[in-house]
Amino acid sequence: MTEYRAPLADMRFVLNELAGLDAVAQLPGFDEVSPDLVDAILEQAGKLGAEVLAPLNRSGDIEGCQLENGVVRTPKGFPEAYAQFIEGGWNGIPFDPDYGGQGLPWLVTTAVYEIWHAANMAFALCPTLTQAAVELLSVHGSDGLKAVFMEKLVSGVWAGTMNLTEPQAGSDLSKIRTQAVRDGEGYLISGHKIFITHGEHDFTENIVHMVLARTPGGADGIKGLSLFVVPKFLVKDDGSPGPRNDLRCVSLEHKMGINASPTCVMSFGDGGGA
Repeated sequence: MTEYRAPLADMRFVLNELAGLDAVAQLPGFDEVSPDLVDAILEQAGKLGAEVLAPLNRSGDIEGCQLENGVVRTPKGFPEAYAQFIEGGWNGIPFDPDYGGQGLPWLVTTAVYEIWHAANMAFALCPTLTQAAVELLSVHGSDGLKAVFMEKLVSGVWAGTMNLTEPQAGSDLSKIRTQAVRDGEGYLISGHKIFITHGEHDFTENIVHMVLARTPGGADGIKGLSLFVVPKFLVKDDGSPGPRNDLRCVSLEHKMGINASPTCVMSFGDGGGA
C-alpha cells in the first residue's frame, strides 16, 4: 500500500504565493495568523493524516460498515481516530471562539481538510458534514438553537448530517414528501430519506440531522420546504443527550464504493413523529 504524505511544500506555496494568506491575515480577527502558525498547523495535520487516518483507509474499505439492530458499527479503528481528531481540536478550526472554535480563516481550514480527504475520504466525510451543519446554524439558526447545539457541533462531540434526498425525489427536491406538522413550539417529522452520509455511526454520542421537510398547506415545489433540526437524542435541560428521538437507520446503501462511510436510509416518525 502506498503511504500517504501530505504535500506540505506545495500547500505552503499555494497558500502564500497564490491564495494570498498574507492578505487574509490582514482581515479583522486574523492578526495572529502568521506563516509560522499555519506551518505548524499543516505539519500537525499532515502527521495525523499520515499516521492515523491513512493507515485506516484500506482496512476500512475492506471491512466496511455494519448495521446491527439499528446501530451502525464503523470499521475497526475509526471511532478511536475520530476521538483523536476532536481531542486535537481539528473540528473547530474556522469557527467562532465563543462556541469553542479557533476562529482561523477558511483558507487554512480548506488546506487542512484537503489532508483529511486525501488521507481517508470515508473518515473525512463525517466532520465535513458537521462543518456544514455548524455553518448553517451560524447563519440561519435562532439563538435558542445555537445555545443548544453549536458548542457540541463545533467541538465535534456531536456530529451533523444533511437529509435531503428521498426515494421518489432523487435530486428533484420539489418532489420531497417528508412532513413536518406543528406540535406546540416545535414540529413532528415523518418520512424517509436516502443516501444520508453518516446518518448513523458510532463516532459521537449524538447526531444532529438537518432535515428538509414540507409543512401542511405550504406552497407546492421547493418554496413549500423548510429545514428542521432533528437530533438523534433529544437534548435535556443540562445540554446532555436525553431520550431517543423517533428516527432510525433502516439500511445501509452501497454508494460510490465508499465502504467505510455509512450511507444510510433513514426513517423518521415511525412511532408518531421525530
